[in-house]
Amino acid sequence: MDLSSVLIVGGGAGGLELACKLGRKFGPDRITLVDSKMYHIWKPSLHEVAAGTLDIHQEGLSYPMLAHNNGFNFVLGAMEGLDAAGKMVAIAAVLDDTGDEVLPKRLLQFGTLVISVGSQSNYFGVKGAQEFTISLDGPQQAENFRLKMLKQLATLDLRKKDDPTASLDIVIIGAGATGVELAAELREASHVHSRYGFSRINASEDVTITILEGAPSILPVLPESVSGAALRLLEQRFIKVVNNCRVIEISPKQVLDASGNQYKADLCVWAAGIKAPAWLAELGLPVNKNNQLEVQGDLRVKGHADIFSLGDCAACMQADGSMVPPRAQSAHQQADYIYKAMLNHERGKVSLDKPYLYKDHGSLVSLGSRSSVGSLMGGLFKASSMFVEGFFARTMYASLHLMHHYAVLGGMKTVLLAVARFLLKRATPLVKLH
Repeated sequence: MDLSSVLIVGGGAGGLELACKLGRKFGPDRITLVDSKMYHIWKPSLHEVAAGTLDIHQEGLSYPMLAHNNGFNFVLGAMEGLDAAGKMVAIAAVLDDTGDEVLPKRLLQFGTLVISVGSQSNYFGVKGAQEFTISLDGPQQAENFRLKMLKQLATLDLRKKDDPTASLDIVIIGAGATGVELAAELREASHVHSRYGFSRINASEDVTITILEGAPSILPVLPESVSGAALRLLEQRFIKVVNNCRVIEISPKQVLDASGNQYKADLCVWAAGIKAPAWLAELGLPVNKNNQLEVQGDLRVKGHADIFSLGDCAACMQADGSMVPPRAQSAHQQADYIYKAMLNHERGKVSLDKPYLYKDHGSLVSLGSRSSVGSLMGGLFKASSMFVEGFFARTMYASLHLMHHYAVLGGMKTVLLAVARFLLKRATPLVKLH
């Protein structure tokens, strides 16, 4: 392992945390982070950005600021090529909104490379899915959804004058955490929107929200107690859930399932699955059918001693044959594992003798600013898991975000300011209308 220059590509939860920890230890001459965006947003917050209850401009953390505070170098641009033998990464040119070149193409040398570029939506070949749905893959998509929803609400308010039966129909395909959290957040936001000048709109009746899920229940990977509690809370918010529903076609105003049922959809969100970016399969590294980089137990890409991968873009198989799930806690744990391995190497010690082992500490699902449900696991209690809901679950959910802030901001004063800012923003839901 050559730690003279560590290049981390992708500033998501895992990549950014690793860059901050290594930067504080080794400094900007040895640690570089590459990302195609100028700012970082914790991905589990994107449903709040989409609903308008979280201001993207307040939540985003500047990569240059983080680089300055944590001692790493930041390079703006998207990875577009790799010379593994020559240890070079190609970075694409950066263009402005008008298409003019801001930064040219560049080549970056590395001693050790860490690829942490996350994931994007997997449409599974469903006709019209890519063209007529919005996916919350990143901040820009979430912001686009918010703006489209506001335009639709303004139009609905005008339509209600002549047609009292007019409605805004939102369909969310996929009832995993993203789909469920977005539905709950949208319902909360629609009630606030209706008080901001849209006087003709009754949010509960005129804004319909439908979740379509292919599995027999929502949140299919979580315990039945969590799924059942979440379903009850969704129904209390007048959100319709259709299970065992296989979507086969999507058009600009409609969703069609395999049973011939049609669902009106003025806005349609795809939250039914993820895969790694397609360009990873063009780097000459081993990938699986979902474009994920195949890694060994120590998170090195198979056949490449100086290339690591972590997070959603890494296919990491555990000793029992299961795959590490694509969750923020996985990326956090993997970043910590690689950091410790690099520290051991720097100190002349043997790298970690045990392979990375995913530890499931439970899952929490936000259902608005005042309620969450989930399960806590991993030795916190005598039982193998503990069902939690209400204020306690909401507090635990918020703490996950604060832990991420702690990892990337560094310095107790900075962290305390971030905590205060975080809590103030969530004390009263913010709906950004412009």
